[in-house]
Amino acid sequence: MELHILEHSLKVASIAKEGIQICTHGLIKLAFLPSKTRCKFFSLTETPEDYTIIVDEDGFKELPESEYLSVADATWLALNVVSGGGSATSSQPIGVTKIAKSVIAPLADHNISVFMLSTYQTDFILVRERDLPMVMHTLSSEFTLLRVVNGETVAANSTGVTNGFVKPKLVPRPIIHPLSSPSNMFCVTSLDPDTLPSVATLLMDVMFYSGGAKETGGQSEDSGHIRFFSFSLIEGYISLVMDEQTTRRFPNNVLFTSASGELWKMVRIGGQPLGFDECGIVAQISEPLATADIPAYYISTFKFDHALVSLSPHYFPITKYSASKGEVLHQQHLIYFLFPAPLLVFPCSAKTWGINRLLV
Repeated sequence: MELHILEHSLKVASIAKEGIQICTHGLIKLAFLPSKTRCKFFSLTETPEDYTIIVDEDGFKELPESEYLSVADATWLALNVVSGGGSATSSQPIGVTKIAKSVIAPLADHNISVFMLSTYQTDFILVRERDLPMVMHTLSSEFTLLRVVNGETVAANSTGVTNGFVKPKLVPRPIIHPLSSPSNMFCVTSLDPDTLPSVATLLMDVMFYSGGAKETGGQSEDSGHIRFFSFSLIEGYISLVMDEQTTRRFPNNVLFTSASGELWKMVRIGGQPLGFDECGIVAQISEPLATADIPAYYISTFKFDHALVSLSPHYFPITKYSASKGEVLHQQHLIYFLFPAPLLVFPCSAKTWGINRLLV
């Protein structure tokens, strides 16, 4: 397999909810008028806490200086694993669980912090620019390393990291951050860029105007329902992550969907903001999923991380029961057994039973 080091120099930023109106001019330009800017890598994710922006240097110039804008103190590079030749965005996607043991875990073992962005098309692993020499040395034995320069893919030069390099001793990687799971189910989808103008007004509404007091009151009936929406426009490809309720607002045949119409269960990682320095958070989540061969997307944001886990019967073919109560165990509760975390909270609308053990 090949590991592509993309040419984008990226910034990761947070926009406070109360300051989003200051930034909407630039954000609308980046999302809906790409011909008006040189930006090639743009992603916006709204969570209950804030908006996370991942953007290249040209796109970052479109954002105003503001007290509501916080920027991570690093320049990030995007890595992409592809199977065989071809560009990073046109090759067959690998999936975060497929790269958990070959990429995510080795980087964690070498104390290299990563920031993940899964899209409909592929998975981007963001690393700090200053960590690139160690990243290349760590992964060079497993991958053909290539760099994208002026749109062309060329062999990556050796970094010369040899002195003082010691293969780390592998140790168990327990999950140390609290996990929670909102009640809404999510869809990972895309649309043809040519159809973007026809739904631009709707997307602007979803991105900037659908989280106000009017709709918040309507969602109070389900306290476990959270606000989460992600829009990415990367090298001409659009990716959307939204809950099932939001997808119903779009016209038929606009969004790309699988034949099964698969939905994904979210697991939120972190009880308080995670920061950017801690290593191994993505590995803690992705390795158990990889071991169980369960597909997942993973989206890091400025404060918390989010895994989207498949609950398809294809991956959970056997109904499991509570040994003590004899009750059917809802598939989403299998997440609990994949992630024995310090705290895993399911909302009241997703009833949980007292389970002592499982019979498989």
